[in-house]
Amino acid sequence: MRRVACCLFCASLVTFGASAEIICALGSGASSYDAKADQRPSGDAMQLAGRMNAALSPTCSPQCPQIAIFRNATAPNAMLVVTPDQAKFVYAPQFFTAVYDKYGDGAIIAIIAHEYGHALNEVHPASWMKSDWSVELRADAWAGCALAKSDLSSNDLAEALTAVSKYPPSTHPSWSLRLPALRLGYIHCGGDGAKFDSAAAGGKR
Repeated sequence: MRRVACCLFCASLVTFGASAEIICALGSGASSYDAKADQRPSGDAMQLAGRMNAALSPTCSPQCPQIAIFRNATAPNAMLVVTPDQAKFVYAPQFFTAVYDKYGDGAIIAIIAHEYGHALNEVHPASWMKSDWSVELRADAWAGCALAKSDLSSNDLAEALTAVSKYPPSTHPSWSLRLPALRLGYIHCGGDGAKFDSAAAGGKR
């Protein structure tokens, strides 16, 4: 994975060759993804990606992965695609609209942070995570960290956790494993464990 000076989702168009690999997809239908349909992201998506950047960049600076961001109606909800030296995050605009309308900002931040967590784990493996965790659980822990640093209200945190539970990765670790990973990331990055537990209990899953 290419290393750069800051954690940055960028909107510039990047060409990805045949060696591209889908690392994580939050939904089925990855085989229908058509990279030629990639478009620049919406301003709202870039704004929320910026909030995620602000939350996580201090943890990896100055060696944070750079990821291009695109919207694409053929994407399986949201996914991370990598080549040997580049990465891109792709989201289906209809998916982001539905998630935002139902669960709000925090849910989008958590979803973006989960995908970014995969790239971050490659260049900045965290010693505070359990050594036997899968890459999906490590990505969840980074999402929990981003939620803590975003300083969401209790209600917004509950909605974000609900959204994350509703749209699992295609490899589908059970929620009973994912929730502790999210919680550890949340607490490690300064979040209040009691607030997290209350939000987790209040969410509708």
